[in-house]
Amino acid sequence: MKSPLVTTDWLEQRLYEPDIRIVELRGKVLPPTEPPPHYFTDRAGYEAGHIPNAVFVDWQVDIVEPGSPSNDVASPDRFAALMGELGISNETRVVIYDNAASMFACRLSWCLRYYGHEAVFILDGGWEKWRAEKRSISAEIPKPAKANFVPRVNAALKATEADILAGLDSGAMQIIDVRSPAEYVGAASRAQQGGHIPSAISLPRSKMVADDLTVLSPEALRECFSEHGVALDADDTVIYCNSGVSASFGLLALEVAGARKVRLYDGSWKEWGNNPTTPKAKGS
Repeated sequence: MKSPLVTTDWLEQRLYEPDIRIVELRGKVLPPTEPPPHYFTDRAGYEAGHIPNAVFVDWQVDIVEPGSPSNDVASPDRFAALMGELGISNETRVVIYDNAASMFACRLSWCLRYYGHEAVFILDGGWEKWRAEKRSISAEIPKPAKANFVPRVNAALKATEADILAGLDSGAMQIIDVRSPAEYVGAASRAQQGGHIPSAISLPRSKMVADDLTVLSPEALRECFSEHGVALDADDTVIYCNSGVSASFGLLALEVAGARKVRLYDGSWKEWGNNPTTPKAKGS
């Protein structure tokens, strides 16, 4: 599998190549212990300055299905319309970055892959690394020509609540929870009920990120997963967070480490924890 990561050097040499579209998703997430709202998009930051030739996507609105209580991926038609407006066709190479250690970028990457687009890459280190290296920044907002994007759903990348319930019954599913330890044990929650999916392994996303906000090396990731009891060769691994955003990063990290059969639980804890009938576990 080709690496899903590209470097700042690589991108700087290709800023204006016609078959590449650069996409920024800037914002932040507050801890669940803070008063709401917890989710923020930083369009103003993008407008003040961004990587040259980058377009902007609102990670809370643009790639989400309106009205979804768990911020599920946008419908095929909605997603295709957005890609068309951004100038992204099925042949476009897409490079995505953010200011959140690639968490938001990975969400868009997963959405693209879910709709059949594999030519998508994450700028390793993102906006912070680009700025720290004093690379060029522009306030000019590009206006790409409209493109035609045809979504082709790759169902193998997505898990549903029903899939997980079946996996719990069979005992054959490896489940990974990338939320904070406090959320995992039930001391904090973004849903009505706290805790975690029974049998889920707690592996906070922060443990997969290097000090410079790049993704850990494949070797370091394999060591991290081994220490937490994660099997990279499992036949069915499902990863979740609160609404499928930070878990998208976990999915990328698993693939960088060598895992291949990984699905994202798109509804994540906002669906599971708000359903009074789903089984829940608390404590470590």
